[in-house]
Amino acid sequence: MPENPSVWEVRLGIYATPQQAEEIKERIARLLCPDPDHAPPCPIPWSVSLRHEEQLEEDGSYAELIEQAEAEKHLRP
Repeated sequence: MPENPSVWEVRLGIYATPQQAEEIKERIARLLCPDPDHAPPCPIPWSVSLRHEEQLEEDGSYAELIEQAEAEKHLRP
């Protein structure tokens, strides 16, 4: 018996500038829908959003990411 679809969330944390974050969001959108002008409906309905760390829940989900980014700052040109 096939399973009924439901909403799933894929979370991705990135340490980036606002411009880099927007570019990555657009790349993800193109992965999900390579032809934005296609006739509806999408085979798999989707949504993408972008949130700054100030808008996230305070659960420490990205503590390791922030620690890694801070530790690697000196490695960037």
